[in-house]
Amino acid sequence: MNAAVAEAAAPPAARESATLRKLGAALRGLAGKAIDDYRMIEPGDRVCVCLSGGKDSYTLLDLLLSLQRSAPVEFELIAVNLDQKQPGFPAHVLPDYLRARGVPFHIIEQDTYSVVKRLIPEGRTMCSLCSRLRRGALYRYASEHGISKIALGHHRDDIVETLFLNLFHGGRLKAMAPKFRSDDGRHVVIRPLAYIAERDIARYARGRAFPLIPCDLCGSQQHLQRAAIKRMLGAWEREHPGRTEAIFSALRNVEPAHLADTRLFDFAALRPANDADPEG
Repeated sequence: MNAAVAEAAAPPAARESATLRKLGAALRGLAGKAIDDYRMIEPGDRVCVCLSGGKDSYTLLDLLLSLQRSAPVEFELIAVNLDQKQPGFPAHVLPDYLRARGVPFHIIEQDTYSVVKRLIPEGRTMCSLCSRLRRGALYRYASEHGISKIALGHHRDDIVETLFLNLFHGGRLKAMAPKFRSDDGRHVVIRPLAYIAERDIARYARGRAFPLIPCDLCGSQQHLQRAAIKRMLGAWEREHPGRTEAIFSALRNVEPAHLADTRLFDFAALRPANDADPEG
């Protein structure tokens, strides 16, 4: 009996387990390729994995733990969560999960919730300020504890959505880099999930039964600009499957001479080719 027939004949639970194993292997392959393509992790790195309690960060940690066991280089992982002191936040969930998995971790306690609620008027988007406060807390922790890389759980769809947010609302052709240096130059931030689709992360998180913690800080806020972009991309994807992947591929195949930014290409120096031009 071949493997495909054996899997089809297996009980439903076994088939689900085999499906999850295949999905996990595919996601590990994509994360490993992103890490290799952008040299995200190097020998001796101490990597801080930012764990929020959402599907993306759980998947990030899970894949990095798996890659750590099989990688040809040695690196250290430490999971870090920022307890923002949101009312009703189940503070025991992440520590219990991490202890059960034997993962070193640290909980940063900082009341960013009160700061955001005080400074942002009711009904306005809180994400930007909340993100800046979280980033500041994580950068401080990294500086104080010898962290060489900070790993975030942004995936392919986040990157494409950010491209359109900047395009439509900022007039900039800008997305999220898979690897970048912080503005002060002191930290290197990596996004190992850069090649992975959100729908596959959602499937993996369900299969792994991660103890998800919803973010209730911002309430529903259904009319956020990012939500509108997500709906637009979802509609495109339903009508033209593979479009999101094509857009992401375009971000990796940029031709500055066919855009219009004089900082990236010396348009002023262009002259007609002549017989003496070696490239003419």
